[in-house]
Amino acid sequence: MSRKAFHYVRNSDGKISHLETWVSGKMIQNNAKLNKSTGFTHEERNQLQLSGRLPYRVETIDEQAQRFYQQYLEQPTNLSKNLYLDDLHNSNETLFYYLIGKHLKEMLPIIYTPTVGEAVEQFSLELRRTRGLYLAYPEKDNIAEMLDNRLNSEVDIIVVTDGEGILGIGDQGSAGIDIPIAKLMVYTLCAGVNPHRVLPIQLDVGTNNERLLKDPNYLGWRHERITGKDYDDFIDTFVSAVQEKFPWVYLHWEDFGRDNARRNLDRYRTKVCSFNDDIQGTGAVALSCALSGVQAAGEELTKQDIVFFGAGTAGAGIADQVCAAMVRQGLSEQEAYDHIWLIDREGLLIDDMSSLMPFQKPYAKSRKNVADWQVENPNNLSLLDVVTNVKPGILIGCSTVQGAFNEQVVKTMASHCKHPIILPLSNPTSKSEATPKDLIQWTDGSVLLATGSPFDDVEYKGKTIRISQSNNALVFPGIGLALVASKAKCLTDNMIWAACQALRDNSPAKNDKHAPLLPDLNDVQKISQEIARAVIAQAVEDGEAEPLDNVDLAINNVSWEAEYFPYKLAD
Repeated sequence: MSRKAFHYVRNSDGKISHLETWVSGKMIQNNAKLNKSTGFTHEERNQLQLSGRLPYRVETIDEQAQRFYQQYLEQPTNLSKNLYLDDLHNSNETLFYYLIGKHLKEMLPIIYTPTVGEAVEQFSLELRRTRGLYLAYPEKDNIAEMLDNRLNSEVDIIVVTDGEGILGIGDQGSAGIDIPIAKLMVYTLCAGVNPHRVLPIQLDVGTNNERLLKDPNYLGWRHERITGKDYDDFIDTFVSAVQEKFPWVYLHWEDFGRDNARRNLDRYRTKVCSFNDDIQGTGAVALSCALSGVQAAGEELTKQDIVFFGAGTAGAGIADQVCAAMVRQGLSEQEAYDHIWLIDREGLLIDDMSSLMPFQKPYAKSRKNVADWQVENPNNLSLLDVVTNVKPGILIGCSTVQGAFNEQVVKTMASHCKHPIILPLSNPTSKSEATPKDLIQWTDGSVLLATGSPFDDVEYKGKTIRISQSNNALVFPGIGLALVASKAKCLTDNMIWAACQALRDNSPAKNDKHAPLLPDLNDVQKISQEIARAVIAQAVEDGEAEPLDNVDLAINNVSWEAEYFPYKLAD
């Protein structure tokens, strides 16, 4: 690793006071982490050999942001907006984060889901400046050396993908690198994680996407995905190298395929501080929605029957956290399983199905459980069949089947439930199981809802209803901030439960069932801080972190803000 170009100097409270750098002139202008453009003061320009290289006027970061926002609005499509912001990121990282922070609700869907999915699909045609690392299977013997070629010398968080389960678009091979990059942006925007201490990684283990294999522009390893022992050994090599290079790193697994996502998490979660957002993050924020919903309705979670439409990694991951919450609130594990109903492509999960995945089996029902149901096809019990016979209080969608929660299903549920809790969580918007407008109309406004994709406010009977987005950005950044600040050895289920409770406690519906289930995204920095404190306290209680003399100081010491700090040329 080469010498760092700069470092931050912090005050006694952990806040950044100024920045010291060893570079100047052209080098500082070409370094996106250091460049202020017209924001350099005249004193800094003289000291850093920038005099004459910039127009005379010194602008504030807010003045710069206003100009760039106007240019952003001129971009004709969401993808072009994404590319525009990427260019800004590559030239002035501080301004990039400042601009998006000022327009977070508007721009987060542009830099992350859903627009990032389109960017991934165009990756080989729109090759961008390299920001992370590509660790390809043919170079498996050189992983340790390739880790040394990273952009940031010090690393607190790694987000890694193998590109097999990208959002709702599936296997995208090496183009999946955009997902870890965007996820790390969310850590910074929503929790103040230092962007100069993170590392996005793409594990290139081939692709089974025939379009990519036949595409002459495809930039990844042109080979079918490796599986079995070859895959496991490659992951082992990667994790071992990471542990050796970064003993305190927080390893975030993202968008792995259905067969590997849970298996990788289970294999390594006690060996390295690990987290899978598709399983644990999605589960945590969805559980918080359910907890907020039953709280608003004056009900108890343990008395709810809960139907999941979609029983893959995300659906089962949410079910696991709901099940664990029910156990925490007094049910036995089997009693909790009995309250949860999972529906997949072949209908309600039944224990004699040959296609059951290991993580689905605990939820599968026996044939005799449903023998007396009145159904159209006993060999494929539909969503309507289950809603009609189970009479659930909570309905959760993780299927990517647009419109699956149709009028008949919703009205059937509402007929036996005063305040149905309905969470169509699939994204992007085009794959949502229902629209908020329809859900509100079909239930005469009694529904308690949150969606996976962003939706506009709904006007209903003279009222404007803000729609909560069950956005993982409300929970995983705070968890990450806690783990970095506390240097926790592992992320336990108790720590995730602490995060869920902290998010639930900030629900606007806590005292008003007509209010949204989740806080506004504009409050996410404050929410992340509260989640971080709760997770750190639980980490200490679980013995995964040493007690901290001052939790706020520990958080400040690892935090970063998008502002122009004074620069000083180091000796």
